[in-house]
Amino acid sequence: MMKKIRVAVVGYGNIGRFAVEAVQAAGDMELAGVVRRAEGSSLPDIRTVTQVDDLGEVDVALLCGPTRSIPDTAPEYLKRGIHTVDSYDIHGEKLWRLRKQLDKLGKEHDSVAVVSAGWDPGSDSVLRTLLLAMAPKGLTYTNFGPGMSMGHSVCAKSKHGVKDALSMTIPTGTGVHRRMVYVELEPGADFVEVESAIKTDDYFIHDDTHVFAVPGVDALKDMGHGVVMERRGVSGQTQNQLFEFRMRVNNPALTSQIMVSCARAALRLKPGAYTMPEIPPMDYLPGERETLIKTLV
Repeated sequence: MMKKIRVAVVGYGNIGRFAVEAVQAAGDMELAGVVRRAEGSSLPDIRTVTQVDDLGEVDVALLCGPTRSIPDTAPEYLKRGIHTVDSYDIHGEKLWRLRKQLDKLGKEHDSVAVVSAGWDPGSDSVLRTLLLAMAPKGLTYTNFGPGMSMGHSVCAKSKHGVKDALSMTIPTGTGVHRRMVYVELEPGADFVEVESAIKTDDYFIHDDTHVFAVPGVDALKDMGHGVVMERRGVSGQTQNQLFEFRMRVNNPALTSQIMVSCARAALRLKPGAYTMPEIPPMDYLPGERETLIKTLV
């Protein structure tokens, strides 16, 4: 019997809870435990620690904390020779800089970092790559929602004076989105200051953002989300090729499942950092490559 992959889940918020379930459901993996910041925080039948070193041997750490914590958290694990998988959800230049930073550390410490292993960036990025290969000329529109954005909600909640927050993404078409942000304020908080802090944050500044104060956020929360991806383009010299991908999902459940699949891939990669389009799709799956090829190709 092959040795199981020992996985640590770092953080136990929305993604961390589902990540524990996904690891437990994976036949080729073993949950080493959960790393949490709070002393004395325990979970039934799950080893819970504040330092990953207390878990013994760990092959891969799933970093389930807020996106903006990843540049500081990932190096701690890579320097220990532990592979990391994160769901960093900021696109563009910041993602590229993080990949470069972690690539250098991975190569120095014989470890692998899989960056932005969510569904966007992440699995949607893989689909956009394939669509571009199928129709090199054309336009791709990625329309999110309607649904709860975890990253945007965490960002809004981090603002001074906010007790809790929910950010809903509403697609308006052709890749343009409206952000509807509901905030539960701390006593004495200034709504105008909170609204300004949210609207001027990088997470929100490029979208049409509306902020509302509500008595409580819990009654509004729904983990559902989705995407419709469309590309119209040219294959060779043939125009009007039309492709569409659509899904409706539980947001953190899908994110954590993708992270678990990327944890498997991390053990098959050379040291360094990778985004999902750089990884062979079969590396995400359990089993021998010969069997996978015969089954899938």
